[in-house]
Amino acid sequence: MATITELKCAVRDTLESRGVLGQLKARIRAEVFSALDEQREPRPPLSHENLLINELIREYLEFNKYRYTASVLTAESGLPDAPLERQFLAKELNVTEDASSKSVPLLYGLMCHFVKSGDPGGKVFLRGGSLPAASPAGNTVPGLDA
Repeated sequence: MATITELKCAVRDTLESRGVLGQLKARIRAEVFSALDEQREPRPPLSHENLLINELIREYLEFNKYRYTASVLTAESGLPDAPLERQFLAKELNVTEDASSKSVPLLYGLMCHFVKSGDPGGKVFLRGGSLPAASPAGNTVPGLDA
């Protein structure tokens, strides 16, 4: 008959080999963050811009098999459990893709565009790249509303 210690080790090993243990740990961390956040000031509603940014990050994390980090991001940011469709993201970002770009996250394509395009000495002018100080009007990123 197996001892309690042997049983615990067998269960832990099985959960690790199936990839479940890491997911459980990440889910527990996410729930702890959520519980701690509830004691603080309420989180502002998820703006359209933040939703798109978070979805780009989630797509990148999942592509690179950072599933635990993605699960914490989803729980902590208030993202819906189901990711937005890639076509929707591309449309919202005014991105046109070719066959090769569809095999990697949109964030890679955006990086490639800015790293490889334009004049080598030229700079890209960004506007609305930072959130304004908290205001009663809401949580929107200036320059991105169309």
